[in-house]
Amino acid sequence: MIITPFLVVLLIIVFVLTYLFVNTIDKRLWITIPLSLILTPFIYFYAFYPLINIFSSYHHEKYFDSEVWHKNPSFRYEMYDNIIATDTLVGISKPKIKELLGTYEWLSWDDEKDGHDANRWNYGLGILPGAFNSKSEAMEVVFDNDTVRAINTYKITLKVDAKK
Repeated sequence: MIITPFLVVLLIIVFVLTYLFVNTIDKRLWITIPLSLILTPFIYFYAFYPLINIFSSYHHEKYFDSEVWHKNPSFRYEMYDNIIATDTLVGISKPKIKELLGTYEWLSWDDEKDGHDANRWNYGLGILPGAFNSKSEAMEVVFDNDTVRAINTYKITLKVDAKK
């Protein structure tokens, strides 16, 4: 998990609220502060964070890890921000991208060629958390002379099959 300023602010808010609650039970600082410190991560990850995810698309960010990318495709969106911020993949060759990300999931369509473009590989990033999200994220890796020139993201509308 990447420690972001937003995460730190949320943890401080949860700590203060936990401290205020524990302080209503017992006024002794030598009990309330350690107990609040112990309870804060549990309250954050099991109560506060799930509520945030229901009403927003906030999610924790993770550093890019090729092994996690392959094993947990539904959580790729957590690594995408790090890939973009650090230009992790820009300048890397096609064989190395195939090793890091795996074989492309689909190719982009090129209207001029009236066919798929072998220089635009696409990978699904998964669905961002949130109760009101109806789109899946996708990442397009654009090659120029067999090296990564750019990485783009776009959203795919999810379709619900009403027949089931």
